[in-house]
Amino acid sequence: NRSSIIVDASNYIQQLKQKIEKLNHDIHNNINHTGQQLPVVTVETLEKKGFLINIFSGKNCPGLLVSVLEAFEDLGLNVVEARASCSDSFRLQAVGSGGGDDQNEEEEEEGEQQTIDPQVIKQAVLQAINDWDG
Repeated sequence: NRSSIIVDASNYIQQLKQKIEKLNHDIHNNINHTGQQLPVVTVETLEKKGFLINIFSGKNCPGLLVSVLEAFEDLGLNVVEARASCSDSFRLQAVGSGGGDDQNEEEEEEGEQQTIDPQVIKQAVLQAINDWDG
């Protein structure tokens, strides 16, 4: 039993290391043509057919929150829960679900829900950042 706990912990640590590497890679790749760092965007699929979206920028980004929320709306992504900070830096952590109100009754009865690809969400957020006037 102890060995299975150790194996599980080791696997979890490996997953965390992979996430850190991915975040570092994203930070490195999010430099725009002027040499300024763009906000870092990550999208993770949650077990219960939802998404965890994290956006972080080391600087204040007035108006970016509105642009991001409009991108969510355009995708049909329902924000279930969100935390945002826009004072010294910009940080948004949102939990969203796809499919929303566009389901018909048959799909709802069968338990099917229209889903959005996490990569589509990330691209839409990055596009909103690029279009943002900041």
